[in-house]
Amino acid sequence: MKKKELEKYVQGYLKSWTGNNPKKVLKYFGKGATFVDPLNPDGISGKKSIESYIVPLLGKNKEWKWEVSELIPNKNGCIVKSKAIIPLAKKKAEVNCVEIIELKGQKIIRNEIFFDRPTGYKAK
Repeated sequence: MKKKELEKYVQGYLKSWTGNNPKKVLKYFGKGATFVDPLNPDGISGKKSIESYIVPLLGKNKEWKWEVSELIPNKNGCIVKSKAIIPLAKKKAEVNCVEIIELKGQKIIRNEIFFDRPTGYKAK
């Protein structure tokens, strides 16, 4: 993908994580994709397994927002610096994140996201 197309793609992907609509998120993943995050450092493989993880995760986090801060293209996809805004009981936490997104065509085949969880945040 060219950089402008990649930027639009990644912005849409990150936006899909807001609003508790797992189908929007899952449309970006390929069948055998792998997803890695702080709760799953060894990764989750396969679209069905990713779905089993994100359905309750999104259900609990309906109002969080993810924004692209910087996108760095590479031959396999891109590295994304992003910011998550996570509503907690009494405040909103802003968390800086780094993601590695590998693509095959228009599908994510590997997404690794790294961030420190805010104090008081429980994902499950």
